[in-house]
Amino acid sequence: TVSCICSWRGAVIEPDQSTESPSSKVTKPEKPSFVETEDQKEPVPINERQLAVIEAFRHAWKGYKDFAWGHDELKPLSKSYSEWFGLGLTLIDALDTMWILGLKEEFEEARKWVANDLVFDKNVDVNLFESTIRILGGLLSTYHLSGDSLFLEKAKDIGNRLMPAFRTPSKIPYSDVNIGRGTAHPPRWTSDSTVAEVTSIQLEFRELSRLTGDERFQKAVDEVMKHVHILSGKNDGLVPMFINTNSGQFTHLGVYTLGARADSYYEYLLKQWIQGGKKENELLEDYMRAIEGVKKHLLQRSEPKKLTFVGELAHGHFSAKMDHLVCFLPGTLALGAHNGLAADHMKLAETLIETCYQMYAQVETGLSPEIVHFNLRAQKGHKDVEIKPADRHNLLRPETVESLFYMYRFTGDKKYQDWGWEILQNFNRYTRVPTGGYTSINNVQNPSNPEPRDKMESFFLGETLKYMFLLFSDDIDLINLDKYIFNTEAHPLPIWVPA
Repeated sequence: TVSCICSWRGAVIEPDQSTESPSSKVTKPEKPSFVETEDQKEPVPINERQLAVIEAFRHAWKGYKDFAWGHDELKPLSKSYSEWFGLGLTLIDALDTMWILGLKEEFEEARKWVANDLVFDKNVDVNLFESTIRILGGLLSTYHLSGDSLFLEKAKDIGNRLMPAFRTPSKIPYSDVNIGRGTAHPPRWTSDSTVAEVTSIQLEFRELSRLTGDERFQKAVDEVMKHVHILSGKNDGLVPMFINTNSGQFTHLGVYTLGARADSYYEYLLKQWIQGGKKENELLEDYMRAIEGVKKHLLQRSEPKKLTFVGELAHGHFSAKMDHLVCFLPGTLALGAHNGLAADHMKLAETLIETCYQMYAQVETGLSPEIVHFNLRAQKGHKDVEIKPADRHNLLRPETVESLFYMYRFTGDKKYQDWGWEILQNFNRYTRVPTGGYTSINNVQNPSNPEPRDKMESFFLGETLKYMFLLFSDDIDLINLDKYIFNTEAHPLPIWVPA
């Protein structure tokens, strides 16, 4: 394989020369031997907490390398792997994390796998959304960070193979596509797609069009947004969870949530607007309206601590249920405020991140469950957060740490770093597997037996540890938020007209 001379966070390196282990070098980033931009500053030295993240990543990676190399997901307890698409999902999701953490040897080894073993010509059904955010997004961001055209070539290949999903009567894409056969279909049981899924692939396909000059990709995803923009069935900007690929209409009307199946629709409204240089006003209008809808219909306060939380609305009835997934929202609100939107968005972000932190702090292991219910009435001996047995698992999800990262970047308040540090320590305490890897757990309420699930999701390396590392950094130029926008799988893509 041709090994490129890559720029490594501003330093030119010969990938194959380094034989010493990166950990000895990692504390003293080398001086850039060339200046990429006029405002290139000295890299900020890596601190103790970041080193702990690097150590955690290496431990996770050891498990993946030893027991699951080239496969989708590590099963750390049984020392084996599971396949979802059979495309080395964890490896691709982790590429840009290794780059950002400065793990050169690991990156080079993974690059060789991508060059020699990553083949998309396979008779396999993939989920359009998951493969767009994890595989296409991961390849595009790694191309931008490394400048290595191998990753752009692979991104073009998968991008082209995902396009048949858009061949539907309504142009609303099917959920599943066979990347070898070039056929696509809805899930077995319905002709609906999930609203979040069809509206959270735009950043990636738009960027692919910009890089290739082929406008088909952007056209297909922009059409979806234009269609959803004018669609009836919204409630003050809040969208239902399903959309029919034949009729193009929302289905299962009357249920509104910022959790699963709707969450990233809201995130991508703001992020597309930022990505495109703040020109596409329909996206901004839909985002601002939706946040007003959240304030009007979904916000309540719990007892006894009066935590502001985001509930759900089902056919006019409020439910005090909040998915951990909703913890993306404080970070998104803060990002909007940073980009000149209403200052009260930042106030709301500050109250919601406190709630998300309490979803960890009020639990026995200090790890949040998948879903919590908030108490609306004070009861003796009850905390704000109640957990139902079916909801008490933790999948190593990133959303709270993601929002902590944005909050720290924009406020400089060290408490956000401290909260993230507590969370990392609890991941180490309850989810770390001695032989390598981390595992999802079934019971966050039982510190003596959290009931490991034997699965390390690819987003633990792609998102959770990456956001941890960025949260603990004081270098605002380590993925500068005026130059990059993160996709919903934490893969940074360039803002087209930097602020």
